[in-house]
Amino acid sequence: MTVFEFIKGDISEVKADVIVNAANKTLLGGGGVDGAIHRRAGPGLLAECMSLGGCAAGLAKITGGHRLPAKFVIHTVGPVWNGGNKDEAGLLTACYRNSLVIAKERGLRSIAFPAISTGVYRFPRELAMPIAINTTMSFVKSNPSAFDKIIFVLFSDEDLENYKAYFSKIG
Repeated sequence: MTVFEFIKGDISEVKADVIVNAANKTLLGGGGVDGAIHRRAGPGLLAECMSLGGCAAGLAKITGGHRLPAKFVIHTVGPVWNGGNKDEAGLLTACYRNSLVIAKERGLRSIAFPAISTGVYRFPRELAMPIAINTTMSFVKSNPSAFDKIIFVLFSDEDLENYKAYFSKIG
């Protein structure tokens, strides 16, 4: 049975088989979660990402964890919010699903997610949260033995409480 965990913190400090990076399309680092992961992982991560040729929104690619406590990093590019008329919800759903597919294919048993696209990409938190939780729960229902633990690493106390409340309502 998969355990869902919700914590407030820095995803670059989370010990899991794989953490998910809310990356930009170059995969070469940036601000927020992306910058924190690249800084902590060190120059080896940047070198490996340079060989990947970037990534389109909704897709995901995997690298080693380098100096991170996590063994691997799945880099996924969330959509920039443009009012909801450019399939932002579908692209965000694809970010979570594609990350889970890669982790499952690699046999990675624990995965940690940030709140993808809710920072500088401006995806409304109240719309992103159900997408994140519903997509991961749906994947687990279809693949019940794929993961031991799915962790959501949130930035604020408010996000943490909202994620917990939503999960307890539908879980």
